[in-house]
Amino acid sequence: MSQAASDSSHKRLGFFTRLLDDTSPQERYRLAAEQIAHAEQLGFDSAWIAQHHFHRDEGGLPAPLVFLAYVAANTRHIRLGTGVITLAMENALRVAEDAAVLDLLAGGRLEIGLGSGGTASSFIPFGLTLDTRGEAFAQNLQTLRDAWQGKALKGEGNQLYPPAPQLNRRLWQATFSPEGGARAGAAGDGLMLSRTQPRPEGQPELPLDMLQNRIIDAYLEALPAGVEPRILGSRTAFVSDDAEEARRLAEKGLRRQAYSFQLAGHKTRGDSLDDYIAAFDVHLGTAEQVITSLKRDTALARVTDLAFQVHSIDPPHPYILRSIELIAKKVAPALGWVRQTPKSIAKPQPLHFELSKETL
Repeated sequence: MSQAASDSSHKRLGFFTRLLDDTSPQERYRLAAEQIAHAEQLGFDSAWIAQHHFHRDEGGLPAPLVFLAYVAANTRHIRLGTGVITLAMENALRVAEDAAVLDLLAGGRLEIGLGSGGTASSFIPFGLTLDTRGEAFAQNLQTLRDAWQGKALKGEGNQLYPPAPQLNRRLWQATFSPEGGARAGAAGDGLMLSRTQPRPEGQPELPLDMLQNRIIDAYLEALPAGVEPRILGSRTAFVSDDAEEARRLAEKGLRRQAYSFQLAGHKTRGDSLDDYIAAFDVHLGTAEQVITSLKRDTALARVTDLAFQVHSIDPPHPYILRSIELIAKKVAPALGWVRQTPKSIAKPQPLHFELSKETL
């Protein structure tokens, strides 16, 4: 099994949110922004947000670039990523334009994670189905790349403005399969690995790292010579000062996740809390317990970027803030993360306009 270059280098640390706090939409956005700001203060290198349409209990954000524009105005150093934009459902040129503008306003901090999505019923209002999403994703991805490369667009004199060739070097692709890993590698993109993923038929107990090591192998094998690997491993990790309190808070969220999982036609192995922790690849407890659990994950040892989220435990906001703090101070350093001193990034200044006599 080939190894990622990260084995001998420092990993980057990310905070990931699907914006699922149990409150109003406005408050969800405020709390998520506060969590990202808290992560920045503790030295996290990146923050990632997911896009979901229509279904409040699966994800609370249909417009990730709009939200990240707000976050960019209230942070200075932390890199801001989408994990993911469901590109099959989008107008690729509008994504290219919005991302180009946002990257300028954010001081070059934008990372673009893409995926084909998502919840089957969400495709229907966009005129798509699960069967057609792959083709739509491929076409939109090519349009996105062409626009950022500055290629001529349809119609006379049309070219992306503002230009954003740098964004092609910050693309990430999410996948559940070795084939998807190979596509991301061949393109020189980053690879995004999920916090959990479906197991093959008849292999419900197959470890997550065994599945994802195969994807990493395919990615590294396809990566062009001279291109540095970028592999983001996302994991559910809820860290608490009290192990029993962590389990108590996990009970509600994981049972809700299991119920949704079963409604979708999937089966879980048993119905105890420990069964759900195993089924959904959850790491929880004290910092020491979470470190021990994560160190058994051989795929996580190979990634360049660690990204932690509390979903689907979804504890109250103060517990999320404390978990972020414990991850930064105890968990991530034990996994190879070293806090870096960020380069100074000037905060955007307000725009001032002067009207000339000619204008008047």
